[in-house]
Amino acid sequence: MSAFMAVSMVAQTLYLLLDMYWVGHLGKEAIAAVGVAGNLAMIVLALTQMLGVGTTALISQAAGRKDQPHAELAFNQSFVMSIIVALALGICAFASMGRYSNALTADAVTAALAKRYLNWFIPALLLQFPLISMGSALRATGIIKPTVALQVLSVVLNGVMAPFLILGIGFPRLGVTGAALATFIAILVADILMIIYFEKKYHYLRFRAAQLRPQMKMWWSMLKIGLPAGAEFVLLFFYITLVYKIIVGFGPAAQAGFGIGARVMQALFLPVVALSFAVSPMVGQNFGGRKADRVRHSVYSGLGIAVILMLLLALITWSAAGAMIGVFSKDAQVIAFGRDYLTIVAINFVAAGVVFTSSSVFQGLGNTVPPLISSATRLILFWLPALYLSHTPNFEIKYVWYLSVGSQLFQACINLFLLRQELNKKLRFEEGDGLIPASAAAS
Repeated sequence: MSAFMAVSMVAQTLYLLLDMYWVGHLGKEAIAAVGVAGNLAMIVLALTQMLGVGTTALISQAAGRKDQPHAELAFNQSFVMSIIVALALGICAFASMGRYSNALTADAVTAALAKRYLNWFIPALLLQFPLISMGSALRATGIIKPTVALQVLSVVLNGVMAPFLILGIGFPRLGVTGAALATFIAILVADILMIIYFEKKYHYLRFRAAQLRPQMKMWWSMLKIGLPAGAEFVLLFFYITLVYKIIVGFGPAAQAGFGIGARVMQALFLPVVALSFAVSPMVGQNFGGRKADRVRHSVYSGLGIAVILMLLLALITWSAAGAMIGVFSKDAQVIAFGRDYLTIVAINFVAAGVVFTSSSVFQGLGNTVPPLISSATRLILFWLPALYLSHTPNFEIKYVWYLSVGSQLFQACINLFLLRQELNKKLRFEEGDGLIPASAAAS
């Protein structure tokens, strides 16, 4: 499963990097604008994580119990919830995008570019909701290939369209608007093809008109598992927003350097994200099937692979941080800020891998509150010192990156401690034959 998810993540990596590469031709203000505007994707990630984690947990545990009707009901309820949440978010996002852009950009030019980007980027983000719902349902039953194929196709479409729309090759020069428009078209095509796949090819989970009427009991079962996982990404949104706010006084070059560095880091993290996506349904199905040894084996294997992957990526980053930033900008200041960011945060790559993987284990077990507690603890440990240091004489951005490293190392330790307690409590099947997995609560 991780191998196929890795293909998907490689495609996503190419999307992130190609998008930033072509936008880089427009100057540091455009890079900063796309970085600031793209931060809204954290909110979408939070909500889709909420939806996807709840969907995967309920369906994977139902599949482990061989309860296909319950799995199909969860799928249909997840899909209708995705549509309703997307519409509500779209209204809020368009209403607040002006104030958001003005508050977090270093100058008026960057703010104007951010607003133009969001006009099409927001609709693109909304299309992610039904796509995540359907993809999570497939992943919960161990099916990866269709999702990977469609994601690769969408990346290819985006990569082909982006330079034409951004730079005006054969089309009007749309700049940052073209980047967002290419993303919107690519995701729209992926949505349509995914629905066709469910209708024509996939028979375990089908769209049922009678099951599309909202059922609050089922929604609550998904939300109990998904909300804490989604809240982790809300905290990440606040973390990134705080960083942009702190460094705004250093100008567009600093914001551009951080924006590129954050995109590169996201791309580097994708292999371990692929791994975590495979760990969750493996744990969920074995937990639903009451296979304690298999659950533990999945946990240890996942953590071991994550540590090795992230250590290798850290070594690569330390050896080529400046070159990575230089691919997307030739501005010396942008490269300097981005290089410093990547070099320092690479220290916590292994810790980040542990956090991703252990959080996925909690998702499979149906209890996502412990990772939320550790994420909130990390934000507090970072937020208070960062705000204090930003108002001291001789403040340097490097101080923020070192605080980030320290807080994530602490978060990884908390996650491992809480995971050990959770496994000891949840895997005592022989002592509690009456245990009912979380996914059965809405039956």
